[in-house]
Amino acid sequence: MLARFLELPLRAFDGLVNQVEFSTEFSALHSWVTVAQLDGAKVLREMADSHLIHRPPILGEVCEENGKLAFRYHRDSYTREYWLDDEELSCLLPRPDFPRAIAGVLRKLRLINTRNRLTHALIQTMLASQEEYLRSGHSLALLPLTQAAVSAQLRLDAKLSVVADPGRISRLIRGLSITLPNRRTVPLQVLFPKPRQIHCHFVDHVLKKEKAWMAEGVLQEPLPDEAIADILDQKYGVRLSRRTVAYIRHDLAIPDCRSRVQRMNYLAATTGFSALAPLTRQVLRTVVPAHSGVYEIRTAIPLYPEPSEDKCIERGMLQTPHKVLYIGSASDLRKRLGDHLRGGSDNALLYRHIADGSARVRFRLIRSEWRWVERELYRVFCETFGTPPLCNRMSP
Repeated sequence: MLARFLELPLRAFDGLVNQVEFSTEFSALHSWVTVAQLDGAKVLREMADSHLIHRPPILGEVCEENGKLAFRYHRDSYTREYWLDDEELSCLLPRPDFPRAIAGVLRKLRLINTRNRLTHALIQTMLASQEEYLRSGHSLALLPLTQAAVSAQLRLDAKLSVVADPGRISRLIRGLSITLPNRRTVPLQVLFPKPRQIHCHFVDHVLKKEKAWMAEGVLQEPLPDEAIADILDQKYGVRLSRRTVAYIRHDLAIPDCRSRVQRMNYLAATTGFSALAPLTRQVLRTVVPAHSGVYEIRTAIPLYPEPSEDKCIERGMLQTPHKVLYIGSASDLRKRLGDHLRGGSDNALLYRHIADGSARVRFRLIRSEWRWVERELYRVFCETFGTPPLCNRMSP
C-alpha cells in the first residue's frame, strides 16, 4: 500500500489530504491528532492559495534567501505532518468496538506522514548536494547522487523517522518536479543522477561544441570517439574509455564520426532537442510537457530505406540507414504523443512500430510556427538521408 501511495501524482495526493481532513472520521480523532507542519518546511503562500488546475502541479521551487538556497512548497498538503498520541491510540485500536473507518483514516495519516517526511528529507539532501547546479542550471554542474547513496545517507539521520530505502525513494521522486531559480522546471529525479547520466551530459556537451568548432573552422571533420574521450579527460577531468563514449553517443542518438560527416545537416537542424526517452505513459506524464513543439519518433533498429518517389528526394542521392520513424509537430506534445501511443493517430504503420515497446522519442518546445519548423525538419531530413521517415505518409 505504501508503494502505491508514494507514487500518487501530486494532484491526487493533495486531494486525498483535503478529503481526509474534511471527513467526519478525522474530526472524531481531534483528541488524539494534532495537525502540524514539517519542521523547517515553508509554503509559497501565493501558490498555496491559487487553483491552477489546468497545469501539472509542481512540488515547489528553489529560491535564494539571504545568499542561501531554500525550498518553498506549493501546497500546504505537501508539508503536512500529524502528531499522533500513539500511547492512547494503541489502547483504543485493539478494541472490537473501535470504528473501522476511523482506523482507516489513521492509516492514511501515517502514510501522509511517511511520504511528506521522506520528501522533505530528499529536498534537503538535494539542496546541500547540488547547490552549484541549482544556482547555474548547467547540467555539467550536476554531481553523481544515486538513490542508493541518498538512502545510505538518510539512514544515518537520527531525526528521520521513516525508512528511506532506494525503492521508496525511486517511487517517490518518479513523478515529482521542481522549479529552479532560473524558472526552469525539471523532474526531481534529474537531481539524483547516476554517474552514467553525468557522463552523458559531458559527452553531449562536447558533441554540441563540435558543431560550433566546425562552423568556426577549428575542426575540419567530426571528432572520433577516442578524441572525445581525450577532450573529456584533459579539459574536464572525466575519464571515459572510447567504448564508453560510443555507448553514450548511441544512447544520445548521435551517429559515429563517419556518419556525422554525411548527416551534419539533419544534426544541425535538431540542435536543442531533448535526450531520447522511451515512448511510454510514464515518460509522457513526467518528461513530455503539454506544450507546443516538434518531435521525432525512433526505433531501436536501423532502417534501410527503399528508393522513394517523394518529391523531396534528389535523383541519384545516396540513401543511408537511420532509425527515424516519424517527424511531427503539435500544439500539445503530450496529447499528440499519447495519441500515437494508444494507436489513435490513424497511422497504422507507426503504431505497429510503437506497439512492440522499442520506440523512443525526443522533442523541442516551440512557442509558435511549429508546423513551419516541422516542414523544415522534414525537408532537411530528406536532403540528408535521401528518403522521408518511414512512417511519414506525406510531406507535412
